[in-house]
Amino acid sequence: MKSPIGVIAAGHTLTAEAAEEMLRAGGNAYDAVLSGMCAAFATEPVLASPGGGGFLLAQPASAAARLYDFFVHTPATRRPEAELDFYAFIADFGTAQQEFHIGRGTVAVPGVIRGLFEIYRDLCRMPMRDIVSPALGYARDGVAQTPFQAYLFDVIKATCLSTDVVRSIFESPTAAGEPVREGEVLYQRELADALEALAIEGDDLFYRGEIAAAIDEDMRDGGQITRHDLEGYRVERRRPLSVEYQGTQVLTNPPPSSGGVLIALGLKLAESADLREHAFGSAGYIDLLARIMQATARARLESNTDSKSQVLDETALLDPALVRRYRDEIRRRAYSGRGTTQITVMDAAGNVASLTVSNGEGSGYVAPGTGIVMNNMLGEEDLNPYGFHLWPPAHRMTSMMAPTILRRRNGDVIATGSGGSNRIRSAILQVLVNLIDRGMSLEDAVNAPRVHLEADLLSLEGGFEPELLQGVLESYPNHRIWQERNMFFGGAHSCSRSGRAFAGAGDPRRGGVSVLVI
Repeated sequence: MKSPIGVIAAGHTLTAEAAEEMLRAGGNAYDAVLSGMCAAFATEPVLASPGGGGFLLAQPASAAARLYDFFVHTPATRRPEAELDFYAFIADFGTAQQEFHIGRGTVAVPGVIRGLFEIYRDLCRMPMRDIVSPALGYARDGVAQTPFQAYLFDVIKATCLSTDVVRSIFESPTAAGEPVREGEVLYQRELADALEALAIEGDDLFYRGEIAAAIDEDMRDGGQITRHDLEGYRVERRRPLSVEYQGTQVLTNPPPSSGGVLIALGLKLAESADLREHAFGSAGYIDLLARIMQATARARLESNTDSKSQVLDETALLDPALVRRYRDEIRRRAYSGRGTTQITVMDAAGNVASLTVSNGEGSGYVAPGTGIVMNNMLGEEDLNPYGFHLWPPAHRMTSMMAPTILRRRNGDVIATGSGGSNRIRSAILQVLVNLIDRGMSLEDAVNAPRVHLEADLLSLEGGFEPELLQGVLESYPNHRIWQERNMFFGGAHSCSRSGRAFAGAGDPRRGGVSVLVI
């Protein structure tokens, strides 16, 4: 029997197939993950775009782990609010609604294209044209919409129909005034041409060349980013945040992003409060998880935070005294009961790649002549917890995205990450707890029902035993029970390696698939 070449977990079958193609052609995990990211622009366009931002946590086989931060950056200058193209819309998830903002004034400086090329130059071995080739085919030949992708389009209908240009890309060919529907084929030929030009000419085409000039001109009407902002964009290489949890090393996204450090705090609280004392799904388990989430959310706002940069201080937040304070607050309480996708790849050489990329909900603005829908990160409340139009100029924005790698003492490695806006930290925390505390298989850890606490609203996925929930529901009168798995709770597409054995788990909440490449 042939030895496995690698394993892939992603949010769409064609995304995974693009990555698989690279592994079979002799590429490594980084060729594969970048090819999957480019493919996602065509296969998962609501979640991924060259106009957004993201992170790659890379663990090369023979080098130290590193975090590539290619998330969005704030413009150097804030325009007066009255001059902005900036307006609200409601994303309807069916069981829950959330307000977002779109328009040219919501666009932050994108980093995906610069990230693509910087990672390529550092870690890849296949030609860039080969890496983008699957994406070009998907965009030109069209992709039939899956039920999940059609659902996403319906959630953000207002965005993908908000302007004539974006409507020309995403409107249904059979139903005027509606986004593309299940089974209908979405063509993005202009995007394919732009990606092909970038593969030939390089990232300066977007940040210094014709595309930059066109964006600069357009943004003078209600936008905020300039050619100077684009020219100044840089990918940041960071040392991952490392934390020990129950004897397992967890590597995750460091500040200035907030997701990783809040997950680390959650793990510290779970360990000190001994979450393992409570059976999975019990009222005590759910209540303790909810209180940990509440504490990390409060810590985000109450910790030693630089009010100008909005960056969490990891040393202060993970200080043992602060952990004890939050743990004690949890124990003292009487018991009574947004668009992002993840691609994870491992190869036989020992390389590990966990990549999370996001375009927010899309701004409705398309870079001229490219088919590239730009992000709306300046219009996301989750990324602007202190209020809109208060962001610090010329700063890397914080994010909940937290690509994560677990390294067990026996040498086993697990890589995960998630989409899901503010739910990212709770999704990843629960996957980690399921793996480490509960000893679940990778698939079970990803599929197990989740909870999320936001403000005072406790959301619970279907799958918990109803008779065990009564006490906790009485403690949280403001609660919502979802009848089935839902993208609201994230999408933790994950891979693992134990010796020479690989496993993958695509999260069904976000159309996830996994492929073992042999």
